[in-house]
Amino acid sequence: MMYKKHLITCSVIVVLFVMSKLFIYSTTLKKTVAKAEPKGDNDVTVADVSEASNELNFANEAVPMKDPKVAVKLKHSLKEHSFKKLQTNLLHFRAAKLFKVIEPILKVYGIPDDFKYIPVVESSLEQGVSPRGAKGLWQFMPGTARTYGLKVNSSKDERLNLKKSTVAACIYLRELYDEFHNWTLVAAAYNTGSIKLAKQMRVQKKRNYFRMHLNHETGRYIYDLVAVKQIITKPNDYGYKYTDPDYIAFN
Repeated sequence: MMYKKHLITCSVIVVLFVMSKLFIYSTTLKKTVAKAEPKGDNDVTVADVSEASNELNFANEAVPMKDPKVAVKLKHSLKEHSFKKLQTNLLHFRAAKLFKVIEPILKVYGIPDDFKYIPVVESSLEQGVSPRGAKGLWQFMPGTARTYGLKVNSSKDERLNLKKSTVAACIYLRELYDEFHNWTLVAAAYNTGSIKLAKQMRVQKKRNYFRMHLNHETGRYIYDLVAVKQIITKPNDYGYKYTDPDYIAFN
């Protein structure tokens, strides 16, 4: 009798053990499947393109060229920045000189190298003033410039100081990254402002720049940055001929 009771107890333990294993397996499988679900429009699109160097990207975040709308917009930006449209290599000459100053500062602050193209799009690497009062290569407004440590007054305007304004831009960009956690969105926020971009993200319930509807300037901003990157790194592909950058003086 005791033997039978012992046998029944052992059988119950074995059954419970098998059931627990099946439960754990089922739970693990569900988690695995959930993690494998593709990202939707509401997700930030971040793709490592280190193994696909020919893929168009900004700050190592891939441009979704399989999307027809994205492909058309980028094609338009590339056309607008081609030699056929601009008829000058001046942008390449300026970049050859000024990037030598900008690149190491970006590196020190942990900002992706592609952000050196922001001054190209913002100011064509010229120390001009916009109709709204933005000035310098990074096109800082007076208030924003002061917030990030630049002196702007009647006797001094450090927005025109390349090194100091680049440091200020880096501090601002790091702050934007802490908010958006995505470099493409950081670049968009640099153009339109973090408050405006965050509002549009809430209203549209999207966190993917390429799926959002933004104002005309911000809506084409990343495309222009990628286009400028392409024409500067691969000039021959867009009609530009190689010329020694030292040929032109930048005084």
